[in-house]
Amino acid sequence: MSRVAVAAPLAGWLTSVREVPDPVFAEEMMGSGIAIDPVDGTLIAPCDAEILLVAPTQHSVTLRLASGAELLIHVGLETVALEGRGFRAHVRDGDRVSVGDLLISFDMDAVALEAKSLVTPIVLTNAGAFQWSTEPFNRLVRAGETIGWIEGGIDSPAGEPAATGDAVTREAMIRFEHGLHARPAARIADCAKRFSSNVTLRIGDKTASARSPVAVMALNARHGDRVTLSATGADAAASLDALVALLDAGEVVHREPLATKNARALAANEIGGVCALPGTALGTAKHWQRTSNDAPENGDDADTERSALMAAKASVRSRLESVSGEAAGPASEIAQAHLSLLDDEELSAAADGEIARGRSGGRAWQLASEAAAEAFRHSDNPRLRERVADLDDISRQVVAALQGSAANALEFDENTILLADELLPSELLTLPRDRIIGLATSGGGPTSHMAIIAASFGIPTLVAMGPRLADVAEGTRVLLDATTGVLVVDPDEAARARAVAFASASIGGASVTRDGERVRLLANLGGLRDVEAALAAGAEGCGLLRTEFLFLDRSEGPSPDEQRGAYQAIADALEPRPLTIRTLDIGGDKPVPYIRFPDEQNPALGARGVRTHLFDPQLIGEQLRAIAEVDGEGVKVMLPMVSSVGELRAVRERLNALRGGITLGVMVETPAAALLADAFAAEADFLSIGSNDLAQYTLAMDRTNPLLAAAIDALHPAVLRLIAMTVEAGRKAGKPVSLCGSLASEPIGALVLMGLGIRDLSAVPAALPAVRQAIARVSASDCRRMAEQALTMETAAEVRALAADLLNGSGEGDLR
Repeated sequence: MSRVAVAAPLAGWLTSVREVPDPVFAEEMMGSGIAIDPVDGTLIAPCDAEILLVAPTQHSVTLRLASGAELLIHVGLETVALEGRGFRAHVRDGDRVSVGDLLISFDMDAVALEAKSLVTPIVLTNAGAFQWSTEPFNRLVRAGETIGWIEGGIDSPAGEPAATGDAVTREAMIRFEHGLHARPAARIADCAKRFSSNVTLRIGDKTASARSPVAVMALNARHGDRVTLSATGADAAASLDALVALLDAGEVVHREPLATKNARALAANEIGGVCALPGTALGTAKHWQRTSNDAPENGDDADTERSALMAAKASVRSRLESVSGEAAGPASEIAQAHLSLLDDEELSAAADGEIARGRSGGRAWQLASEAAAEAFRHSDNPRLRERVADLDDISRQVVAALQGSAANALEFDENTILLADELLPSELLTLPRDRIIGLATSGGGPTSHMAIIAASFGIPTLVAMGPRLADVAEGTRVLLDATTGVLVVDPDEAARARAVAFASASIGGASVTRDGERVRLLANLGGLRDVEAALAAGAEGCGLLRTEFLFLDRSEGPSPDEQRGAYQAIADALEPRPLTIRTLDIGGDKPVPYIRFPDEQNPALGARGVRTHLFDPQLIGEQLRAIAEVDGEGVKVMLPMVSSVGELRAVRERLNALRGGITLGVMVETPAAALLADAFAAEADFLSIGSNDLAQYTLAMDRTNPLLAAAIDALHPAVLRLIAMTVEAGRKAGKPVSLCGSLASEPIGALVLMGLGIRDLSAVPAALPAVRQAIARVSASDCRRMAEQALTMETAAEVRALAADLLNGSGEGDLR
């Protein structure tokens, strides 16, 4: 028996294949194994093997080990539909590869835009003869790191059943849209294994055992091909009946086509792109002109050039450290990443070697940076290209410091829409944020460092717009509608007027419908670091502070003093805006290692939220004491996971003993709380609906289950009826009702909630501009009529279509 180590073929998050959001893989129809959610687009060989099969669309590869074990690596889910777009195979059938050899490279951004998921299953397709063992799951792994072993050998018990009796033959047509790729091949094999007969598929001169998904894929059968099936054995006829029915039925792929992201054909004055941050901006086009970065080829003596280079690097280092210390979020993190490049020992050594050959300090640094980037420069992987951009960025900063030149000498008018081929992070950081209201780049991707910084600044941004962007004349009036992915050149007067209204609605202030009804937009916060972004997005306060940020990712819990200090800092930053502090909601999908939960077969239905006092009364007692000591007029307390009025009364008694007069509300996130909303409204100061948990408990679907996650939709009419019931109970009792779940962060979700009568919505900060724009597009009366109709529907999909029609179908909704 052999034992072969398996290396991670991708860098990313390691999970069991049973957690893949696709039943073919999760139910192990294809075989047992693992899955990796990748962080780069390079697939390498996990072990020494022979290439058995490369998919014609280059999205998957099957390897055969010396022991006979067969490994299928399937990049992403439903990626066969891309027909090879974004993939490049570097091996062919029959090649021999060693561990670490490059198999496939893929463009992560391009694939992610069209595929169901990037998660990549790695499965043992002939598991009957082998055993797969794996290192611990749910962790980040490096490409090439050992993650498990395959044990067994070619003499292990496996194989086809014995052929007995006369052969039975049938013909069928392949109706799978993309032929017999991995998913249908797995279904065919799974179906064949349910019978004792030996079934063979034949197309032309190729044959395959129906029990082998790899052999079935190797037929390279396409949609519309005729296949002959033959079976021998006691249940031959029954097995063929089942397989023919499977082939005739084909496969239903539940995937939104890319075209629906921008279904309307573009007009002659429109340029399409990829949204990096939604929003609308009307302004004047200005092309980015990068300053010259020429460094002299030859230098003075080596010591002088080394000293000059060191001084320039010190100057850049000082500026980056300043950015890292003063900025928040992505800008700080990217500055830290650039500091690591600036201090990279190999880069510095390469530059020193060039200086020794007579180069100037600036040219030496350029050559060293270019050499480091050469391996990535022509890659199809955008993540690697972004690494090149970072190296280029640092190179330009150092050369500019050597030359004493300013990074940017352009003048910017107010309401500038900046157009560029690409924009480096350091360049964006130097631009006047108060004058640039929109960004559009011909290259780049939505996950580039530039796009991330632009998003953190709240600047609507389009990327990957292509060469037509360069044809836009300087000074032209343009409308950047990043929400729908279009730049409109010289829009007409009506479009300009609507754009001004929507853009002004997105940047802050009161959120008002077309017929004058006011909606208060609050922010969901996960700590002090989120406050700046929330206020920049126009949040009118905090509707949900998740206090778990103080308890997670640490070895011991926070003291009451630490808690009080953290809550006070957030209250001070928001003052005089309201702050709603949710008490600790742990357990279920948010375990804390230093808190000993009782053994629970189903933690999602266990001691979550307010129920933690059942096994740890000190925990909730310390948190209530810390909150009670926070100064601020707008501080409120909110209890999660309540299901009985008795829980509310118990906490109210403890709070009153600490400090009287604190506003106390409950989260309605269980069907019990919704059904008892009238009783809660009689005693609570406010009700806040948690749409995420309310949806999972109403639909009886665990939101952490990848097979069900896509089906959990808070716009399901059953969930909406419970929301409507809660709103009505609050109205009758004169108590405010808000919603702080993910549904408030969706523009169409916000319109449905408005129609149901909710006027306080708490969303993630980045979503506030788009939600504010959606509210400005519609009238409250139209929302009410739409919500009434939604309550009578049968599915969430119908509700979504109805709300989308209201948002996009009216004349007021079209910006162009």
